[in-house]
Amino acid sequence: MDRRSFIRTAGTLGAAAAASTLAAPAIAQGNITWRMVTTWPKNFPGLGVGAQRLADRITAASGGRLTVQVFSAGEMVPPLQSLDAVIDGTAEMSHGAAYYWQNKSQALSFFTGVPYGMTSRELTAWVRYMGGQEIWDEIYDQFGVQGFLSGDTGTQAGGWFRNELTGVDSVKGLRFRTPGLGGRVWEKLGATVTNMAAGEIFQALQSGTLDAAEFVGPYNDLALGFYQVAKNYYFPSFVEPGLATELVVDKKKYQELPSDLQALIKDISQAEYDQVASDFYANDPRALKTLINDHGVNVLQFPEEILKAGAEAAQEIIGGLRDSSDPLVKKTTESFIEALNIVRTRSRDTDGAFVQAREKYFTI
Repeated sequence: MDRRSFIRTAGTLGAAAAASTLAAPAIAQGNITWRMVTTWPKNFPGLGVGAQRLADRITAASGGRLTVQVFSAGEMVPPLQSLDAVIDGTAEMSHGAAYYWQNKSQALSFFTGVPYGMTSRELTAWVRYMGGQEIWDEIYDQFGVQGFLSGDTGTQAGGWFRNELTGVDSVKGLRFRTPGLGGRVWEKLGATVTNMAAGEIFQALQSGTLDAAEFVGPYNDLALGFYQVAKNYYFPSFVEPGLATELVVDKKKYQELPSDLQALIKDISQAEYDQVASDFYANDPRALKTLINDHGVNVLQFPEEILKAGAEAAQEIIGGLRDSSDPLVKKTTESFIEALNIVRTRSRDTDGAFVQAREKYFTI
């Protein structure tokens, strides 16, 4: 996909368009229209498409009783103000990633991706069956919203770098786009970290404002065109092992919906978590092949020194959160650690052992 085919910059809306866009939700003959603001560019592979599909599925399954209108990044509010738009009533829904809002509560990072933390399957086990959703609800109750897992990228790529990394010393002073707790890890390694929305990263790399950037992986990164300004592509990410996206809804309005519409939102979000994962698993390898064969990208692995230092930094950061004076941050961290130490045994002893055996013995 051509990068320019889906990245839109926010323009000035005419008075009539603004009045239409920001009008209160329409309610006629029992039908409701809700507005979903997203952090993703329009038609963005995997994530933006997933947000639109989620909205379309709710609209179709409800027979139009609940129609969801999607506003891509910048169309109604700036992308990293999507959650605030739901909190202040500008929109009824947002689609993004919980770690974008860690300034509101550091506990929210645990529901997107944690350095050396849970893979996507492990994360859903915690959220769905080991108390994670209940803690997430407590956190978002402070802001009058409700969160649902809505998408899954799997383990991400580590990022694009202008220069090859030889060790920790080559990280020092690096201007790097990366969010969440992973950003804090890279800061401890010596990088200068910033977060920015998907549609802003290419220009920052091109202008030299950034030396390196990570977003998701080959499927998104090919579309964003990062290969045009950086050729060194590192795998895998050790700070985002199983990233989840979220659908957030205005909790009061959600609870006022009929029970079947509440169930639709919850169940379709869960279905989209799995749908988006399938999309990335199918298209990441294809996109990576294109990046290598057509664009001369160098695929590399992080030096062991960086992996080790990153793990030590992650342990320090997570340990600090476990000792937090904020009761919900402490509670979230303790629950996450307890669940991780259970579910990782399945990943190691069953899934990991099988993958190793397949790679060693099976070719077809």
